[in-house]
This record gives sequence, structure tokens and C-alpha cells, in this order.
Amino acid sequence: MATDELAVKVAGLRQVFGTFTVLRDVTFHLRRGEIYGLIGPNGCGKTTTINAISGLTAPTAGKVQVFGHDPRREATAVHRLLGVVPQETSLYEELSAERNLRFHAELYGVPASEVGRRVDAMLALAQLTERRRSRVGTFSGGMKRRLAIARALLHDPQLVYLDEPTLGVDVQARHVIWDYIRTMRAEGRTVLITTNYLDEGDALCDRMGVLDSGRLVAEGSPADLKRRYGSQVVEIRPETAPPDELLADLRALPGVSEVRQEEGAVRLGLGGERQDEAMPRLLELFSRHGVQLRGLQLREPTLDEVFLRLTGAGVRD
Repeated sequence: MATDELAVKVAGLRQVFGTFTVLRDVTFHLRRGEIYGLIGPNGCGKTTTINAISGLTAPTAGKVQVFGHDPRREATAVHRLLGVVPQETSLYEELSAERNLRFHAELYGVPASEVGRRVDAMLALAQLTERRRSRVGTFSGGMKRRLAIARALLHDPQLVYLDEPTLGVDVQARHVIWDYIRTMRAEGRTVLITTNYLDEGDALCDRMGVLDSGRLVAEGSPADLKRRYGSQVVEIRPETAPPDELLADLRALPGVSEVRQEEGAVRLGLGGERQDEAMPRLLELFSRHGVQLRGLQLREPTLDEVFLRLTGAGVRD
């Protein structure tokens, strides 16, 4: 891929604070006009990576480029290209929605002749035109989140970073915000999100990178990640609690990669060359142990299950 098709390029990023290594040779890129999700458990290095991209910290080693600019040496250029929606919206709650946007426009040097038009457009995008003069402190969580996204877009950035974009909002507001994010991509913007809601990443992201202990342990589209690191899941609901002997026999079956008991169900992960053999044999085992079934479902793995495998059991690819 040619460099001019990249929005962000991170190469060999390493960050050391004292004796603690936070990032270990992290390498990835964001293509222009895509939604990229960076996920990982708390303390894995997500914030440090974002700070390096934003130019807030200088990496110990490695290089970062944002549309060809070095965030540390060309901070002003990068900041004009970058729109940020932090986890805490950081809006001025005593000001109206319109005044919040106008203040942001002044900070980013939006030409005076453009401010009115852009403020009107962003209020319309956030569906807050009728509340433009309302004090932000009276807004719901979803309204504040929409206004924060509108504020981040006001100076026409090409890269938008959203930290937990739907944290604390209801289901309806969540889907409205998802539509905003998809609109950004349709406009040709590059969107970088960090989220702990993996169904959100599954619904939005073109590609995702998984960080764990400072390393990028996996990368790909949500479908790729589920195919490469997931297992088909069999959910069985028995009439009675399965005995330990049955669970042990299930774990010993060829083609069964894991067995878990959760919420009255037995969940089995199927993987490997012999997974097709496992289904009839596990049914035989339930029958042999005298445990009748109320239900059985075969489904594809979720991104949550892939995430737990990559960051819990410690898969390192």
C-alpha cells in the first residue's frame, strides 16, 4: 500500500517509563476513510499509544506519522487534522450548545466567515438545532455525547479519535451515535475508536487491533478475528446440573477446545480438525450420564470470546 493512502502509521513503537515497559514494538496503520478499533484490557497500553499518535508523549523508540506529519515535531499540523472525543466529554455545562461550539471554533482558528455555517451544520448533525441556546447542563448523556462529537468535527479534522464513544448512553442514543460514526467514514474521514463494548467494535470497525501487555497480539476485521481465534460454540441447557465426571469426559473429547458452565448452560468450544466428530459424541456422553437436555444451540464465536482468548489465556500471535 502506498504511503499516501495511510492516515496513521505506527512503526516499532516502544514506550518505557522508568523500569516499566508500557509498549513493546507496536506496529500498525490506519487507512484513509476506515474505522479502526484499538481494544485491550485496562493497562494494556491503549492510552499510551493514543498519546503518541496525538503528540502528547514522545515514544522511547519507533515512529508515528499522521498524514505524513510527525506529531512531536509538527504538533500544530497534527492537531488541526485531529478531532478528539474523550471519555469525559469536557463540555462547558454552564454554556449553551451553540456557545460551546463557537468557543471551540475560536480555539482552532476557524475563519470568522465560516463559524456560523459550521456551527449550524454541526448542531443539525447532532440533532440539537432546537436546543442550540439551551444550557448543556440540562442535556441528557446521549445529547452531550452527540454535542461532543459535533464539537470534534467543527474544525473539519481528517482523523477523529473517540474514546468509549457510547459510554453511559441509552440504546437509542447509542445507535444514533453509531450512525454519526458511519457518516464520518462515508465523508472520507478516518476514525479511531477505543471501546470496551466489543459488540460496538463488531458493528462499526473495518479492522481492529488487540493490545495486551504492551504488544499488538492480533489484528484484522472482526470477522477475521473470529475466524482465526474463535471456536464454534455449542450451548447446551441440561435439565439437571451435569456431574463432574460428565464435564471431565467432555473436556477429553477430540475437537473440544474448552468447556465452561455459565448461567445454567454448558458452553463448549469446538476447534481443530476433529471438531466435526465432537457433536455426536458429546450428545452420547450426556445420554450415557443420564442427563437430559432442554435445548442445544450451535453458533459462531462472539468478539468477546475471541478477546478473552487473546488477552485471558494468553494467545500470542
